[in-house]
Amino acid sequence: MNPLELVGAEPGPAFTVTLDGREITALPGQTVAAALWAAGVTSWRATRGAGRPRGVFCGIGVCFDCLVTVNDRPNQRACLVPVRAGDTIRTQEGTGHGD
Repeated sequence: MNPLELVGAEPGPAFTVTLDGREITALPGQTVAAALWAAGVTSWRATRGAGRPRGVFCGIGVCFDCLVTVNDRPNQRACLVPVRAGDTIRTQEGTGHGD
C-alpha cells in the first residue's frame, strides 16, 4: 500500500506562479525549487563572471546554488521558500542586485 493511501493525503488544488513571465503550475506544500523542477526547469541562476547555470545542488539550504528572486526579493533559496499562488519568480544573475 502507498503511504499516501494510508493517511488519505491529497494535494490541494494546483495554482499558478510565473517564472520570467512564463506560467508554471505548482501545488500547495511545494518549494519554489520543487515547482520549477516539476515544470522541467533545472537552472534559474547564473554565476557572476562566468555566467554558469545553477539550480538545486544540495536541496537543504546549505550551498546557495539555488538562489532566485521571488516577488522582487533577491537571494531567496528556492529549495527552502514555499511557493505561493501568484508568486513572481525571476531567474537571477550573480547576487541579484544588478552587479
